[in-house]
Amino acid sequence: MTVPNYLTLARILMVPILVVVLLTRVTNHEIIGVLVFWAASLTDLLDGYLARKWKQVTTLGKLLDPLADKLLISGALISLVELDMAPAWMTFIILGREMAVTGLRGIASEEGITIAAERLGKWKLGAQIASISCLLLGPKLDLWLYQWTGLGIFRHFISFPRPFSFFWGMGVLLLWVAMILAIWSAVTYFRRFWHVLGPGIMTGQGRLGRTEGAALKDK
Repeated sequence: MTVPNYLTLARILMVPILVVVLLTRVTNHEIIGVLVFWAASLTDLLDGYLARKWKQVTTLGKLLDPLADKLLISGALISLVELDMAPAWMTFIILGREMAVTGLRGIASEEGITIAAERLGKWKLGAQIASISCLLLGPKLDLWLYQWTGLGIFRHFISFPRPFSFFWGMGVLLLWVAMILAIWSAVTYFRRFWHVLGPGIMTGQGRLGRTEGAALKDK
């Protein structure tokens, strides 16, 4: 086990902590929750950076890193739906995409192919992190800014069903961006997956010798 892999495992272990903090609604659960979420997101930046810098990129890391990201995003979004702070249908589409891609990644792994995340997937993850941060902390930030400035913009600028909805509304808009990127990247990924593995799967072949050890990119 390498240090980047330990950071990935730490991110996985932070997921139940995040869910418990949010759903038990402890005092200032939004602030505690977003701090846990940011700490977990920071490990995502560190593990990739350290793996490349120390030349410790491993097959285990390539498989665990996207799994850890999906668990973190899933835990946060499901908690937000339970708290009535995120639209359930958008969450369903995003998480459905993640499960579908994870399933195809498993099939590719059986065929001897390692599928790593790439640029479009990183943009999607960035939009998800920004959206979840705004949805978690937005209502409290809106309330503070409204009380501090007295400006009606923080109350009425975006007409979503929240008493103070500026930053919460920005979170919803960012969630739209994340959903569109998720669909786009899924379509791109399915096309690349089918181009490489589709013929062999349709003919019932096992491992495809010509693609042994190849690497696809999850865009």
